[in-house]
Amino acid sequence: MKVLGIESSCDETGVAVYDTEAGLLSERLYSQVAMHAEYGGVVPELASRDHIRKLVPLVREALSDAGLTLNDLDGIAYTSGPGLIGALMVGASVGRTMAWSLNIPALAVHHMEGHLLAPMLEDSAPEFPFVALLVSGGHTMLVQVKAVGDYVILGESVDDAVGEAFDKTAKMLGLSYPGGPELAKLAEQGVPGEYKFPRPMVNRPGLDFSFSGLKTAALQAWNQSAQTPEDKANIAHAFQEAVVDTLAIKCDRALKQTGYQRMVVAGGVGANKRLRAKLDELRAEVFFPRQAFCTDNGAMIAYAGALRLAAGQFEPATISPKPRWSLETLTVLPDAV
Repeated sequence: MKVLGIESSCDETGVAVYDTEAGLLSERLYSQVAMHAEYGGVVPELASRDHIRKLVPLVREALSDAGLTLNDLDGIAYTSGPGLIGALMVGASVGRTMAWSLNIPALAVHHMEGHLLAPMLEDSAPEFPFVALLVSGGHTMLVQVKAVGDYVILGESVDDAVGEAFDKTAKMLGLSYPGGPELAKLAEQGVPGEYKFPRPMVNRPGLDFSFSGLKTAALQAWNQSAQTPEDKANIAHAFQEAVVDTLAIKCDRALKQTGYQRMVVAGGVGANKRLRAKLDELRAEVFFPRQAFCTDNGAMIAYAGALRLAAGQFEPATISPKPRWSLETLTVLPDAV
């Protein structure tokens, strides 16, 4: 089954073609980072307009790369949420309309399920069950994964997601957008031990996260410093270490709570080198998608959609994106029961 996947939940337009027999055939991605950098963050209206401009050309390129035409497709999958409503509307409108015109099934994909299943695209894919740490720009959560669609949220952020905390702290330090990768790069120059920030919520039971206080601690340290380049690097280092330690502690706790021996890490922050190194120390098998599939992409949507389309799921001829959508409401695949 050949499935076209469309991702347009935020500031990246992704298109890919996945074949249930041959695997990933092609993948194209356009990032809006340069456009939003001028404003220091994503501007939803501009994001939506750019998806409109880029999506159809990317579909043509992805099909050409795969050596296919529209008539060769057996289904279309598109991100339906969570995300920015305008951006979601673009992908959902194009995907559902194409499917209707071609008389093939379409499927609305949960963005976070796409991230969660992204490591399945690798040669060394994890087996079920496992614990998933989903760390993207807008989400931070630990999920117990028994099978495709069988998800229990063990814990999540009660305020800022990790990606948001990274970006906001980077902006506070005067780093360019997107700030997360810039802060991580600067942290490599910092001296360990110059600053010590709290590891939020690790001394209380449960698996929820909170990063707003950590962000405030970094701000106070910066305001009270001489604000030299060395201070900036040291604060970046201390902030990153606090985030990484917190995530690692909660991951270890989740593995012990479930009794699982496998962990999947996905989402944009999953590309952080320090986080990868720290989680590799866990007493478990840890799986990461390749760097390109940590951030938003069409391949993960094509794959997640192909699994469900092949199982007989499809959407009616309506367009109804869901800016808020819980993973726990998804249907368990029949062969996973």
